[in-house]
Amino acid sequence: MTTHFISAEIAPQESAIKTCQAIEAELQKQGEPLRWAITHADAEKLHVEAVVTTVAEPITTP
Repeated sequence: MTTHFISAEIAPQESAIKTCQAIEAELQKQGEPLRWAITHADAEKLHVEAVVTTVAEPITTP
């Protein structure tokens, strides 16, 4: 398992629940989110920083 620190920009949604769902859907593209936070917000976008994990591919030798 490998951890990664990522940043993303998400458009705000019409409700807090839909905003959380949009953030988590975007983070899922990069891996499994461990934690995330909105670090800056304005009318057009939310800046999100997150830690995600990915499964490392096993090393195989020929």
